[in-house]
Amino acid sequence: MKMKYEDLAQDILRHVGGRENVSSLVHCATRLRFKLKDDGKADADALKKNPDVIMVVESGGQFQVVVGNHVHDVWQAVCKVGGITDDAPGDKEKSDKKSGVLAAFIDMVSGIFTPFLGVLAACGIMKGFLALSVAFGWLSETGGTWRILFAASDSLFYFLPIVLGYTAGKKFGGNPFITMVIGGALVHPMMVEAFSLSGDNAALHFLGIPVVLINYTSSVIPVICAAWFACWLEKRCNALFPAAVKNFLTPLACLAITIPLTFLAIGPLASGLGELLATGFQAVYKFAPWLAGGILGGLWQVCVIFGLHWGLIPLMMNNMAVFGHDPMLAILLPAVFGQVGAALGVFLKTREQRLKALSGSATIAGIFGITEPAVYGVTLPYRRPFIFGCVGGAIGGAVVGFSLSQVYSFGLASIFTVAQIIPPTGIDFTVWGAMIGVAIAFIFSCVMTFFAGLPAVKIAEDAKPVSVSAVVDENTVLAPLSGVSLPLDEVPDATFASGLMGAGAAIIPSEGRVVAPFSGEVASLFATRHAIGLLSDSGIEILIHVGIDTVKLNGEHFTAHIKEGDKIAPGDLLITFDRDAILAKGFDLCTPVIMSNSDDYQGLEQKNETPYVNAGDPFLSVKR
Repeated sequence: MKMKYEDLAQDILRHVGGRENVSSLVHCATRLRFKLKDDGKADADALKKNPDVIMVVESGGQFQVVVGNHVHDVWQAVCKVGGITDDAPGDKEKSDKKSGVLAAFIDMVSGIFTPFLGVLAACGIMKGFLALSVAFGWLSETGGTWRILFAASDSLFYFLPIVLGYTAGKKFGGNPFITMVIGGALVHPMMVEAFSLSGDNAALHFLGIPVVLINYTSSVIPVICAAWFACWLEKRCNALFPAAVKNFLTPLACLAITIPLTFLAIGPLASGLGELLATGFQAVYKFAPWLAGGILGGLWQVCVIFGLHWGLIPLMMNNMAVFGHDPMLAILLPAVFGQVGAALGVFLKTREQRLKALSGSATIAGIFGITEPAVYGVTLPYRRPFIFGCVGGAIGGAVVGFSLSQVYSFGLASIFTVAQIIPPTGIDFTVWGAMIGVAIAFIFSCVMTFFAGLPAVKIAEDAKPVSVSAVVDENTVLAPLSGVSLPLDEVPDATFASGLMGAGAAIIPSEGRVVAPFSGEVASLFATRHAIGLLSDSGIEILIHVGIDTVKLNGEHFTAHIKEGDKIAPGDLLITFDRDAILAKGFDLCTPVIMSNSDDYQGLEQKNETPYVNAGDPFLSVKR
């Protein structure tokens, strides 16, 4: 696996324009998020052809490579291969490209929150399970077990300004330890105690100026604003102070100026902005909660595709800091399980082995809040499942909104969020409403996808020999297998994908049968029986290569029903193979159908109009 990740890392670096084109690199739950110096040097189309890359998204000023749940391992491999470290220039380097306001905002938010998103989700899940244990009487809030686990789950939220100070400092290109100390000052026990003891919010003065005391524990916006100012000030101080003393004078000036200014002005203004945002959202939410739920539940996955969902993360956390609860994250639960249901519908419907394996793993990942594999790998390519998932999310979101459901600890929207929607007063209508909304989204998208989400196909694992009654002209090559067709350049083998062997297309077989695609003869049959060469009566040479690297099986699981020199007619059985056994040994059954003498003709094009083809259907058309 280590070698595989390093090979993938080298391919990724090559197609993002090389190490020298990388300004910074972070990762979230499933994506590598590159900030490139020159987007024109990146080749997204080439990168998408790598079978280990789910999707490439260019959004929010970032070049995002979706690789799935093993993203951290891939990120480590990319950093190792490319020599990328935390000490690299990163965002400190100026880029020639100019980003829009929205793109810059999305880039800022993702850069600040992604480094600790997994820990943030883990703490939220733990808090949810603690609430569940109290509601069912498993633990008592006065017991030592509950207190220790609560401290573990609440420490990140309580000291959130310190963590945000560090990540914001790195994002803004300053010394992250300076900004971390600023965050520590905001939640220092002395300041928290002064807040709790002050009856009039003006009991503390700095140089005679009254300080507005605010509880900054769990706050988000004030420390980010303070970190930006500190990083701005740090650059000016570094330019002003001599090199011999700036290592301690710059931090001294930044702390001595920024911390008092934060307590006097930045903090109160930022807190007021946060309260204004939270109050404004609550006003819209209370006006028509079902409508807000329907819109957010239906459009959330669209926002995820373009990376715009990061713009809502600070608002959710701000709601938590101001009110102690947030409705947005509860509404997102149906949006997630809408796509999970759609992926499950594909899994139950399809009989194509590769798609079934992909949709099955995507369903499991989606249950735990990771929807990119389901969206990019399963639902979005077939469109209708994605639409059904969004519609299910909208209906479920409207139900959750109508129920006024809230979450009481932050985390990723996943199966664990069910524990996070339990209010301090115990299980009530808001909890049942959220569960009903999630169930509706899941069931609706699954049922609709199963019955109407995939193109109608005719798959018969025990099919009888294919009969072709239609008149086939000499320039048509019929499909030799039933399955999902692919363009040749998407075959996960460079020799075939490059066209070096000739023009053609590929089929991922849904059954273990290869039949004759025209009238002619068997020109060659490999001793391992995994590949066969055919010559039509009109001179077309076709190579059918069952699977990638299946020559290594030495003929195991393959049976030939013809021999070299035999005459063939369309639909005649040529080869059978054990699909399940071959897949179980880790081989890819993607089958290239190559016209080996394509250079003798003017062109070749695919004739099937849907992704799925049946053996005997018109597949390739030769231009003479």
